Amino acid sequence: MANAIPTEAYEHCQRITKAEAKNFYYAFITLPKAKRLAIYAAYAFCRLCDDIADEPLELDEKLRQLGDVEDKLEQAKNGHPDGPVYEALAHAVQAYGIPWEDLIEVIRGVEMDLTITRYETFEDLRAYCYRVASVIGLICIQVFGYKDPKVREYAIELGLAMQLTNILRDIREDAEMGRVYLPQEDLARFGYSEEQLMAGELNEEFTNFMKFQVARAREYFTKGKRLLKLLPMRTRACPSVLGGIYSRLLDRIEDKDYDVYERRISLPPREKLFMTVRIWAQSYVPLERVITAW
Repeated sequence: MANAIPTEAYEHCQRITKAEAKNFYYAFITLPKAKRLAIYAAYAFCRLCDDIADEPLELDEKLRQLGDVEDKLEQAKNGHPDGPVYEALAHAVQAYGIPWEDLIEVIRGVEMDLTITRYETFEDLRAYCYRVASVIGLICIQVFGYKDPKVREYAIELGLAMQLTNILRDIREDAEMGRVYLPQEDLARFGYSEEQLMAGELNEEFTNFMKFQVARAREYFTKGKRLLKLLPMRTRACPSVLGGIYSRLLDRIEDKDYDVYERRISLPPREKLFMTVRIWAQSYVPLERVITAW
């Protein structure tokens, strides 16, 4: 049994999630309260790690702070949480059996972001996506509840689909920071150079390159859908909403003829809220109707 619920710590994590989560918050509100609080704690921890990466600090200092985060995780694991995020997280871990190792993987993913700016192959990129996205899915399914071990495989694939979508949407912003997440082997395959990508050059080669990337992301969404039928009905809406929102982002990229340079592609809050309500309602009817949402 978990210890008494640390209400104030969870409320702190909820405020962080509501302020920062954007796409995720719409999905989280579909969960039963206790599970929703646990997800808030996990998100607040991930946000804490990301904020260190985003700070205007020297690399050594960022790595040192991430080391402190890892030390505080160990303290929380041993029953001595330092601060509200770790207090809520420790309770969620105990309540839902979230592996501490998955939380360490989140830190490793942020460390990769600080030290790696290019990925030669898709397998290299996949390893990064696992740490920054798929492992979050693994944390979430612990809270959602499941019995079939295949759910882990499908959660990994859904996380990969979502991270690939993020990468496609954020090509311009990443290039401005000197980062190219898309595999070098894919650029070479389609005859589109890194220099052209950095300059935002739109041509036939870029269009073909993007069509391939979008198709790959959609393939992983299709694989990830398989987890829905294996989740409890009351938690099914959360990943379904996330899949719907991120899949719609791919639609927007296609609608813009793959021009991700003019402005950042996003969905208006009203559309995300409408999707959330629609998919949430569908989660209580035969599953086939839920899956058609994306």
